[in-house]
Amino acid sequence: MVQYITDMEVSVNSAEESHLRKHGFIQLHVNLNAGIGGNRIFLWYKTSECPAITRIQFSFTDGMKEGLLTEGYHKVNKNLNAEAGGSPIYLWFFKGTTEYDVPIVELDVSTDVAGDAAKLQPQWERSACDLNRNAGGKQVYLWMKREKQTYICDVTATDKSVSDANWFRQGYIRLDEDTNRGAGGAYVYIWYRQTTDSQKAVRDLQVSTNQEDEDSYQNQYYEKVETDLNEGTQGSRVFLWFKKNECSKDPIKTVTLLLDQTAKTPFMNAGAEVIDKNLNDGNKGAPEFLCFN
Repeated sequence: MVQYITDMEVSVNSAEESHLRKHGFIQLHVNLNAGIGGNRIFLWYKTSECPAITRIQFSFTDGMKEGLLTEGYHKVNKNLNAEAGGSPIYLWFFKGTTEYDVPIVELDVSTDVAGDAAKLQPQWERSACDLNRNAGGKQVYLWMKREKQTYICDVTATDKSVSDANWFRQGYIRLDEDTNRGAGGAYVYIWYRQTTDSQKAVRDLQVSTNQEDEDSYQNQYYEKVETDLNEGTQGSRVFLWFKKNECSKDPIKTVTLLLDQTAKTPFMNAGAEVIDKNLNDGNKGAPEFLCFN
């Protein structure tokens, strides 16, 4: 029988490590505070044939929590940046049963660019939240492997947390990094939904940073996500565009964000497409690039 990921926990000291080990949890042997001091923090999980975890999210602002609480996500109440400074990051998970929920069967963590790009394999997807966010040290990302290959079938974006519960209810997963990071303005997030049917998949994504781009994608029959990814900043108007009926392109399996510019080449070498347009174009925010494969 297939063993699913059915529970997750976090330890922030050696006593908690011992307790979780005695209760059958398996440790991911990567210190989430790698390179910055602070508590030694580890992720733990259990596997069984019970209902599987199908979605994993992270929060680092109060606004990000609201929709998760409303929709019954389970919060692991341990700060992943404990004693290290940086954003207070919390792990949440959900056991969904909709057509958009596919069980998670493996977990892994990357701590460097080479290891990050090397995880770009079939059935694996990467969270966009750096688990050392604003704490310095290594960039740490959680990777999840699903029971079956999934494809991106819908994308959207939001600039207000008031709608989050609605998107979670419809089976969407939030890319847990603000596309306005460091730029001021609204907190803006990209969302996606998955399917196991490749015929329903999005086959191309593009980003516009000026009117010429917008006119070009419109003329090529791309669909526009109407939320400005630079909402509230003094930068360019930045929009996400997608197309499903593009026969020359393979169905898109995963989408994430890259904040380390040195990661672009390794991810492209691993087979990903990186759109070389900064989502913080025209402002002083962190350079961010959309990546998909």
